[in-house]
Amino acid sequence: MKKGILFIGALSALIFFASYKKGTHSVGDGSKTVKIGKQVWMAENLDVETYRNGDSIPQVKSPEAWEKLKTGAWCYFENKTEYGLKYGKLYNWYAVNDPRGLAPEGFHIPSDKEWEQLNADVEEEVGASLKSKKGWKENKLASNHTGFSAIPGGYRVSKGPFIHEGILACFWSSTSKTPIEAWGRTLKYDYVDMGRDAGNKGSGLSVRCIED
Repeated sequence: MKKGILFIGALSALIFFASYKKGTHSVGDGSKTVKIGKQVWMAENLDVETYRNGDSIPQVKSPEAWEKLKTGAWCYFENKTEYGLKYGKLYNWYAVNDPRGLAPEGFHIPSDKEWEQLNADVEEEVGASLKSKKGWKENKLASNHTGFSAIPGGYRVSKGPFIHEGILACFWSSTSKTPIEAWGRTLKYDYVDMGRDAGNKGSGLSVRCIED
């Protein structure tokens, strides 16, 4: 497996309907999930504005305010709603780690080990097999054999700017590495594998949830 890009700092899969409502933690809107090996993953990026207990997660647009955060927050890529409709929300790791729960009921944020299990279950050309067939730069090396449908939503650097839309999909794990870094996964438009690296906890990354 190739090493991932630092965040500054086939399987055929059964697709069926999960149970959370976009923007809330209600149930029943028919959001997609996919089974890969023994794991059941959401087949779309998380797009909620509240924690599981109903508390709001603040949207933070200002790069100066984003850089100073030590608590949970979300944003759209380039702070544009149209990107949110396409890619879902970007969350800092403080939202991922908040005890109120970022994932909907019945799901959780995958640990580093659970991401590694996904990698093992797909086995070959993991990145290509996880990537949606469309949306990537040059639409290269993207077969989506698993139905995971990863999309290249880029990310927000901990210091505030947005980069790599169309080029990278970057996902948090729930596993901390150091006081300032946590493990995550990357998919790049011209790589066939999935990368693993640690990103600054203040960065804004996409989130995929896994069933409990």
